Amino acid sequence: MKTLDDLLGEGVSGRRVLVRADLNVPFDKADPSRISDDGRIRAVLPTLITLRDAGARVIVCSHLGRPKGAPDPKYTLAPVATRLGELLGNPVVFAEDTVGPSARAAADALLDGQVLLLENLRFNAGETSKDDAERGAFADELAGLAEFYVDDAFGAVHRKHASVYDVAARLPHYAGGLVLTEVEVLRKVSETPEQPYVVVLGGSKVSDKLAVIQALLPKVDKLLIGGGMCFTFLKAQGHEVGKSLLEAEMISTCADLLSQADGRIVLPVDVVAATAFDASAEHDVVDISDIPADRLGLDIGPKSVALFAETIANAKTVFWNGPMGVFELAPFAAGTRGVAEAITKIDGFSVVGGGDSAAAVRALGIDESGFGHISTGGGASLEYLEGKSLPGLSALES
Repeated sequence: MKTLDDLLGEGVSGRRVLVRADLNVPFDKADPSRISDDGRIRAVLPTLITLRDAGARVIVCSHLGRPKGAPDPKYTLAPVATRLGELLGNPVVFAEDTVGPSARAAADALLDGQVLLLENLRFNAGETSKDDAERGAFADELAGLAEFYVDDAFGAVHRKHASVYDVAARLPHYAGGLVLTEVEVLRKVSETPEQPYVVVLGGSKVSDKLAVIQALLPKVDKLLIGGGMCFTFLKAQGHEVGKSLLEAEMISTCADLLSQADGRIVLPVDVVAATAFDASAEHDVVDISDIPADRLGLDIGPKSVALFAETIANAKTVFWNGPMGVFELAPFAAGTRGVAEAITKIDGFSVVGGGDSAAAVRALGIDESGFGHISTGGGASLEYLEGKSLPGLSALES
């Protein structure tokens, strides 16, 4: 695939470049206008600064949340435009629509080195449509705003959306630096990981991670499983799990995976069990054999943290996706913190697979420099490791 260097070699001064970014940032629940984690905005800055400094007229597009194909003030990108301007050190022009009069007028008025952010792509039904014609019509309008296309939204490359897949067929297209880095890192951990190779998976459901477990199990030395998904595995071992999250239909699948793993799957030995999903709920650390019938596990316990940390310490490659517990609630954050800190100490290469794991690193104040790479795309990372063809990457390669 062609890169940003290839584009710069063609000359971009005075020319309009459409950049697909992933600015789908979280907002503070107490103050919906305040961005709680600007990591994804910071991740695309190098590409935007490179284009800006080369004199390009930069048009940025992104989605935010899941609006229903029509404008919804709850999902406006206006606060993102403000924050992006602060980080760039120059105000960012904001269009109040995506391909309408405001966007077209703003694109026409751009000066060399200026940056424009379009309103939420998903305010247009054509962005996510499964109908090729409807999606293509929207892509035509987007492509009409620019002369070149750069995809630096790794977090969206697994989506066959207009701005990710179809626009690339309509304009000379290039991969941004972030996309190239993500692919290089994931290729390394999926194809040539240095052994011992340890994968840490958390999150709520086994079904969400089944494909990646099946893909990685033959390659890993150890697969550590925490989060809500661990309880289905524990049930498959014969343990009672109380009111903990359980996918009953996946119990036999988990039993099969455990038998295939030949001891390479490592499960918690204790958990933090609470009376309710609430930070103020009564809770205790209990052995996995003693989870009360009226309680639910919301984090792995200290013995499990020590067990996981000991396994991680011997690794030369670690891939982590999914928190070990409900880290957003202080009483249930210790498991995720302990495992994350153990990963930062390895003498090797570590990857945080985006999504909630990346959010946890920042929310818990863990030094990001302790990790080899923090991905911006949880879903995209997992699908890449599963061996799936990702539409956005296929479009860039064509």
